[in-house]
Amino acid sequence: MTWLGIDLGDARVGLAMSDPELTLAHPIGNVQVYGDSFRALDDVIDIIEDEHIDRVIVGLPLQLDGTEGKSAKKARRWASNLAKRIGRLMEDGEIELDSAPEIELQDERLTTVSAHRQLYDANVAGRKHRPVVDQQSAVVILQSALDRNEH
Repeated sequence: MTWLGIDLGDARVGLAMSDPELTLAHPIGNVQVYGDSFRALDDVIDIIEDEHIDRVIVGLPLQLDGTEGKSAKKARRWASNLAKRIGRLMEDGEIELDSAPEIELQDERLTTVSAHRQLYDANVAGRKHRPVVDQQSAVVILQSALDRNEH
């Protein structure tokens, strides 16, 4: 089994993948989206097909009080679009998957703060955070889901 973690952003969509044992998340890169995270859908579907992803964990950016704002609604739409597009491509025989991956939304409040702290702790210079913070946020989102899955 392999899971994919996704941190949706306006400039980049960060990606992380689990090991087959579902214990560790590691960064696998970013997709440049130039202000429209929906541009990442095709790249994400390619990864799902190529890596035989069983579950996709999409960060849900709730507000600090736990309510959903515009960003959370957009993340829900993005995850829904991903599921629909995978279903359609499977129906049309354009992608080969044994079954569609489960798509799950996960509260991602404070993951960017946590990602910046981890990068700082790893001695990554502050100005170098921006290109890697999205994928590190995806690692934090995915690792939280993996840790929750163990219990």
